[in-house]
Amino acid sequence: MKLLRYGPHGAERPALLDQDGNMRDLSGVVADIDGDTLAPENLTKLAALDLASLPLVEGTPRIGSAIARPGKFLCVGLNYADHARETGKQPPTEPVLFAKAVTAICGPNDDVEIPRGSEKTDWEVELGIVIGSRAKYVSEEDALNHVAGYALVNDVSERSFQSERGGQWIKGKSHDTFGPVGPWLVTKDEIADVQNIDLWLDVDGERRQTGNTSTMIFGVAHLVHYISQFMTLEPCDIIATGTPPGVGLGMKPPVFLKEGQVVTLGAAGLGEQRQVMVKT
Repeated sequence: MKLLRYGPHGAERPALLDQDGNMRDLSGVVADIDGDTLAPENLTKLAALDLASLPLVEGTPRIGSAIARPGKFLCVGLNYADHARETGKQPPTEPVLFAKAVTAICGPNDDVEIPRGSEKTDWEVELGIVIGSRAKYVSEEDALNHVAGYALVNDVSERSFQSERGGQWIKGKSHDTFGPVGPWLVTKDEIADVQNIDLWLDVDGERRQTGNTSTMIFGVAHLVHYISQFMTLEPCDIIATGTPPGVGLGMKPPVFLKEGQVVTLGAAGLGEQRQVMVKT
């Protein structure tokens, strides 16, 4: 299934895509695309619905974040060796973990804000893992049983805030709109091989990033297992799994986003995003 949320910011309604790509309203069935909805037994019930009986969503409403109110928005840094090298770092021997504030989350096509004082706002196309059931001390073999599905993420970053202002990365990762998620949450049964998903990102129509999840240093199952050794993962938590090479910081000389530029990105089977850069 492809689950999504549509409508004005703060008033999104749950929906899913039918076999013809039409949105069908789910608000008569579930309250939202949240932790309760993503429980395995509830996903099974949704999969059994007669989609033709659900209200058709007319027009082209705004698409919101694919998930509602995640408790945690976790990220994995430097998870592609060639990206680590382009930033001047060695590939890590264990996953590098950091967090984005959940207030950074926005819809896949919402405008992205360049923060006040920013000169180094950057892009990062990523695969996002969405947790479906509580995971604590899970084995790598069992890890995917705790995953509800996957979503496209743009891990927007302000590099000077991240690396030149002291403290931890979260400062450069958490500005409002720095976490577009969606357009859909694609349940894991629709993904034949999560370690073979093509990723891409363009800026003003020029290709900047091309990658595939096969080149991750730490794969999806290992990441869920690993993170669960340090904290409990709850339904609806999201994990952004790292970005392939081609970020602005890695260009020579570095290139960063400016007001009015358009970022488009996508992942095979997970849809596409489009963001216009605006100043706050």
